[in-house]
Amino acid sequence: MTTTTSELQTAARWDGSYYRVLTERFEALFLPSPDEVLDEVCNVDAEVHLPDGSQWSATIFTLAEVDRLMGKWEGTGEAAGVGCFWCSDGLIVRDPGIEGMVGVIAELLASGEFDGAFHRLSDPE
Repeated sequence: MTTTTSELQTAARWDGSYYRVLTERFEALFLPSPDEVLDEVCNVDAEVHLPDGSQWSATIFTLAEVDRLMGKWEGTGEAAGVGCFWCSDGLIVRDPGIEGMVGVIAELLASGEFDGAFHRLSDPE
C-alpha cells in the first residue's frame, strides 16, 4: 500500500530559498527555482533530515526531465556526448511535483532503500 503525501505531511512552508516539508518521519528541504510551480517541479536538489539527526541529499529528476536534458546535451556535447545521463546522487521519479517526491522519499524510507538513493551529508551528533 502506497502512503499518500497528504497522510504524511504535517507542515510545508517557504524558508528563504528552500521549500520545507515536515512529516512525522522526516523533514525535506527542496530548492526549486523561485518562479517554479511546486506541482511541476521536475529537477530539484533535496536535503532530508531524519529523526536520528542524520542529513542526506539527492538531486531528483523526472523521466521527462532526463530525456529533455539528454536531448539538449546531444547538441552541446555535455555528458561526454555519449548519449548517457549521470549525476552524483541522482534519483529519478516518474512524475513531477514536490508532493509526489515527498511520497517517494517516504516509500524509500519504509522499504529500507533510502540510503542507496540518497547521499549522507552528516552523521548524527
